[in-house]
Amino acid sequence: MATLCFQSPTKPISYFHPKSKPSPPLSTKVSLFRCRASLQTLVAVEPEPVFTSVKTFAPATVANLGPGFDFLGCAVDGLGDHVTLRVDPSVRAGEVLISEITGTTTKLTTNPLRNCAGIAAIATMKMLGIRSVGLSLDLHKGLPLGSGLGSSAASAAAAAVAVNEIFGRKLGKGELVLAGLESEAKVSGYHADNIAPAIMGGFVLIRSYEPLDLKPLRFPEDKELFFVLVSPEFEAPTKKMRAALPTEIPMVHHVWNSSQAAALVAAVLEGDAAMLGKALSSDKVVEPTRAPLIPGMEAVKKAALEGGAFGCTISGAGPTAVAVGDAAEKGEEVGERMVEAFMRGGNLKAVACVKKLDKIGARLVSSISR
Repeated sequence: MATLCFQSPTKPISYFHPKSKPSPPLSTKVSLFRCRASLQTLVAVEPEPVFTSVKTFAPATVANLGPGFDFLGCAVDGLGDHVTLRVDPSVRAGEVLISEITGTTTKLTTNPLRNCAGIAAIATMKMLGIRSVGLSLDLHKGLPLGSGLGSSAASAAAAAVAVNEIFGRKLGKGELVLAGLESEAKVSGYHADNIAPAIMGGFVLIRSYEPLDLKPLRFPEDKELFFVLVSPEFEAPTKKMRAALPTEIPMVHHVWNSSQAAALVAAVLEGDAAMLGKALSSDKVVEPTRAPLIPGMEAVKKAALEGGAFGCTISGAGPTAVAVGDAAEKGEEVGERMVEAFMRGGNLKAVACVKKLDKIGARLVSSISR
């Protein structure tokens, strides 16, 4: 694995009992980590490209899943970003040129040092030790910015996988997650609950950030699970939504959220959509501070639950709301109710879709051999 270095922040998060002043016996301090990653070359001999061009896809993701802030996420099918990558003799060896950005937004920079896809592509090239080949990259955005569906992670995942594929798939998914984290750290913060499921597919638990330890959670094949994703016409930048989070929480909320996160993991492994929904709806730390920043969110959650959803919360940093169920038809009905609630409670237009779990993650779509 590539080397990851971390540093503790100057201000840790404290959990304290609400009826007493914080003290060592009642206080649990959890360090947050910022990445000062040093990505090492992992391949002994620089690989040659096996394709002249590749096209890849990376799915949208739902991070946090309620109580799993920064350590739980999953991929959803059918939505995401595409990257087309080509060996380009006109590009300086060892570098990446972003030649075109299309899709839901064209306002992203084409500077590869400041673009999610560019940063991840460069990080992957560094891991592979690419010094003799230049690449040009086209990014097609299927996800809007600031949607709460892992837009930056989808771009990074698609780019990292594209570089890996064009050079013969020398890196494993764990290494590709590290490359994607280089991008996430510079764009929205060092958190893997979008980039890990975007690359690995399915549900992923981030057991540890120091060192990075990822645990795929397998939802049973014979069980049904549907996500109702309702996205309003409202942008919620991740950095802004993270800035709204509390720096201290009561010990009772820490205990509650821990139990709900554990229940959510059990529900995933057992294929229990109803329990998954209950746990997903039960966050007492993050959702209460973010929901008021999304017009109509409280009404949307109420509408989803009254409409028969097993649970509802904010997807990632928002503003997309996600509800879960075990039937597509019921999901369509719930989605309509949630769209109406966004208009009624927040005066926001919104669109709804019902999607299944993406169990594959970022993948090669097409290629042209040399």
